[in-house]
Amino acid sequence: INSDMESVRLSSFKGKIIVISTVPSLDTQICDIETKRFNNEAKKLGDDVVILTISMDLPFAQKRWCEEAGVKNIHLLSDHRDGAFGTTYGVLIKELRLLARTVFVIDTDNKVQYIQYVRETASEPDYDEVLKAIRKLKQG
Repeated sequence: INSDMESVRLSSFKGKIIVISTVPSLDTQICDIETKRFNNEAKKLGDDVVILTISMDLPFAQKRWCEEAGVKNIHLLSDHRDGAFGTTYGVLIKELRLLARTVFVIDTDNKVQYIQYVRETASEPDYDEVLKAIRKLKQG
């Protein structure tokens, strides 16, 4: 759900390359760094790419964080309600009720073309590999 408590579906971004970054919590240093980095990259990638960051943080907390961090180029979504995204995509850490740090790149037909599971929660993703996957899809 977004900060207005509305459900969001991938079909909302039809015809776009979708990058989904899942993070444990925006209130942690690495998640903060990662989300700001993807926000900066979003400015350079063009209108045919949309970046979603999903966490279990409450939508109100996500909205506050975005305002404080000046993040405006990506969509922050919350999976706090039932963990459906985390369960469906296999990134829910049930015992902690958090999402694992993962990046998915989805093509314009809504097919996952790239997945990066970050083994250590305290590590950032390999941004170069994510950007390479996006460029490959943009080139067709």
